Amino acid sequence: MQAEAKPSRGDTARRELMKFAIDCFARYGYQATSIDRIAKAAGVTKGALYYHFKDKEDLLFEAVRNRVGQFERVVVGEMASHGRDAAENLREVARTCIEHATRSNHRRFIVTLMVEALDSNERLSQQFRTMMNRFRQYLIDIIDAGKRSGRFSAGIDSAVAAQVYAATVMGAEIQYYQDPENVDLPRILETFLDQFIRFLSA
Repeated sequence: MQAEAKPSRGDTARRELMKFAIDCFARYGYQATSIDRIAKAAGVTKGALYYHFKDKEDLLFEAVRNRVGQFERVVVGEMASHGRDAAENLREVARTCIEHATRSNHRRFIVTLMVEALDSNERLSQQFRTMMNRFRQYLIDIIDAGKRSGRFSAGIDSAVAAQVYAATVMGAEIQYYQDPENVDLPRILETFLDQFIRFLSA
């Protein structure tokens, strides 16, 4: 196997700037985040940002693409590396969401921008629609595999079940972001999955 090329200093600087931008976007939203705010948070000049990114929108889209891709690679990698059944795969997806929601600004970044983009940025909204379609299709594939194996009931509507799963996970995350001291995200999703899997198996 050929050794991977080491990232250049430019690539490293670009990734570091994206981390600061993601933190700002997650905390303040797209509209309230200026290039000045990102530069100040990163401790660089605006010129340094413009060297790597054409404008704020370019930085935003690059950050979204990077973080969505990272999340999807983690989820798919976890599924591929374990011989779990469909129910355990659904639990693993939720565990990955919890990990990203509670230990980094990744999920908050995505959820914040997804809501904001509904009325303010059609291009970004389309990107999120595509992302969510992929996520729901991934869930559909897991549920369909469970139906084929006999783990889940053959009469389940996989598309609707996937929508319920995605809506519950994202709704629970929003509650957690609003009140992390009083909202126990792992417990909420564990309770949901116990009931959801019973429903699928009925």
